[in-house]
Amino acid sequence: MRAVVQRVDGASVSVAGATDDPSAPGIVGEIVGEGLCVLVGVTHDDTPEKAAQLARKLWSVRILEGEKSCSDVHAPLLVISQFTLYGDARKGRRPTWNAAAPGEVAEPLVDEVVAQLRALGAHVETGRFGADMRVSLTNHGPFTVIIEV
Repeated sequence: MRAVVQRVDGASVSVAGATDDPSAPGIVGEIVGEGLCVLVGVTHDDTPEKAAQLARKLWSVRILEGEKSCSDVHAPLLVISQFTLYGDARKGRRPTWNAAAPGEVAEPLVDEVVAQLRALGAHVETGRFGADMRVSLTNHGPFTVIIEV
């Protein structure tokens, strides 16, 4: 599993059709204040154990203000699935997605990361798997790291 983790001062994700107006985007997940926006990619050999390992890492990694972790200050996380993290653009002009797990494999594992974070006591908001999402955030720092398990 691969995660792009950004320290933020607030973040949200919206999806068209999430409101009464099918053409208008509606917010489906939002965190306010200091926290982490996490884009999660899944590859073919990922397992529920790797999802749990990633959740523990996200909850305890010390990248918030003052070298604190989400667990230290009970900061929220916005977790969004993103298969494009396993895109490969080394050849040609179009990326390939061969390393990305198919949706039926990836979705339960992203859900498992969220469930494990919640079991640790985290407040977690999410995007909508497979949807055309719009992510808005204020990157604090800027501070962005890649975590792989």
